[in-house]
Formats: sequence, C-alpha cells, structure tokens
Amino acid sequence: MNFHMLALVVVLLVGLEQSWAASCVVDSFTVKEDFDPKRYAGKWYALQKKDPEGLFLQDNISAEYTIGDDGSMVASSKGRVTLFGFWVVCADMAAQYTVPDSANPGKMFMNYQGLASYLSSGGDNYWVIDTDYDNYAITYACRTLKDDGSCEDGYSLIFSRNPRGLPPTIQRSIRAKQEEICMAGQFEPVLQSGAC
Repeated sequence: MNFHMLALVVVLLVGLEQSWAASCVVDSFTVKEDFDPKRYAGKWYALQKKDPEGLFLQDNISAEYTIGDDGSMVASSKGRVTLFGFWVVCADMAAQYTVPDSANPGKMFMNYQGLASYLSSGGDNYWVIDTDYDNYAITYACRTLKDDGSCEDGYSLIFSRNPRGLPPTIQRSIRAKQEEICMAGQFEPVLQSGAC
C-alpha cells in the first residue's frame, strides 16, 4: 500500500512540475497591449528587482527614457554597484531600444553599454509587462531559455514615478503580474536614498 501511495505522489508531483513549466513558457507571457513609448518616456525609479546572474545594479536605480525624432526610444540609467567585492560606485548606463515586431511594441530589444570601462555591455530582451504610465511599470528580460521554454536566467524591475513607493492597490496588481511571469517571491526591495 505504501508503494502505491508513493507512486501516486510521484505522478502528481511530475504532473504539477510539467503544468508549472508549461505556464512559465516565456513566449506565453503577455506584455502591455498597445504600448505607447511616448507615454512611457520620463523618469522612473526602481522599487523592486529580481537580479539576473552576474553583476547588476544594486540600489538607487533610476532610468530616464526619451523618444527621438524618429520615434526610437533611448534611456540613460544609473545605480550603485559593488565592484571587486568592496568598491561601491554609482554607475551610468545607456541603452537603445528596437521593436522587432511592430504589432507588439511592448516587446523590445535593448542594447546597453556601461559608460565606464569596468561596466558591461550587451543586449537583452526588454518587455514592458504592464504599466499605467503615471505610477508603475513592470519590465522583464530573459537572457537564457531552458529547453522547455521557461527562463533559466532572467531579471525584472518594478518601476515607479515616485521613489517613495506605490499605493497598496497598485502593489496588489504588481504581485499578480509577478506571478504571471513566474517570479513571485523572487523580488527584493531597491533602496532609493538619492546616493546617485
């Protein structure tokens, strides 16, 4: 009898794992419908983050998005980072965004550069999962996919127009979106002390 119960539990766990993986397929995530870069432009402050593997801005993260005459979006961002395990500096980054599919403007590709030689450069997907343009934005990037289509190495930022926080009603909406992108419980707060 115990063997049959164990077998049933194993089958249920495998089924649960497969259904979780199926719901966490990155290509199934929705982004902000009819995303409008002009409304998104302006200053944003990171309030929460889920870091990728490797070096990432640790606190006092902010980004200023602007739209060029040709409609392209660029950003200058800054935040503190610890280098070599002890050297804390304010880092400046720059990014340019392209929209691979004009039918889905919330799914962009970001090329970024550190504005100092010790900072990294590269490219990531940059998806605006949700925003109301006036209060909050949830961004998402997956750097590496697993064979099942879920994310191996990804990151997300919760932005606010106000560095002091968001009202509880918006926080509830954000938690629901964090679950939708399979990152619930993985976020940490971002200090906004004005250090950068």
